[in-house]
Amino acid sequence: MNESDNRQIARDSLFLMADLRVDGLDGEFRIKVRNLSDGGMMGEGMVRVVRGTVVQINIRNIGWVEGSVAWVQESRFGVAFREDIDPRLARAPASAKVAGQATDAMPDYLRNYQDRAAPDTLLRKI
Repeated sequence: MNESDNRQIARDSLFLMADLRVDGLDGEFRIKVRNLSDGGMMGEGMVRVVRGTVVQINIRNIGWVEGSVAWVQESRFGVAFREDIDPRLARAPASAKVAGQATDAMPDYLRNYQDRAAPDTLLRKI
């Protein structure tokens, strides 16, 4: 597949935050994911990467994905994933399946409310 063929691959434009690990650098960097497809993504951030660098990206609802930097232009860069992913998972609510494990869909603040007594017992009758 040549470079012009790659442009035909369906990609999902979105904006979400992710953590990035760069081979040879310590720590994690917070980046913006601008678009996402089965085989790669475009990221943006203040981390300096070069073409060919191995990276790992922690994408919401998907987990850590390994890939290599395919291109760099100023603060934006493309990553080709080592293995295909399902990009629709990243758009799903954060409560979706993560790494094969189902999580509780109810946020903590609602769970605590649900555990309280029935509302009519909390109200004073006049």
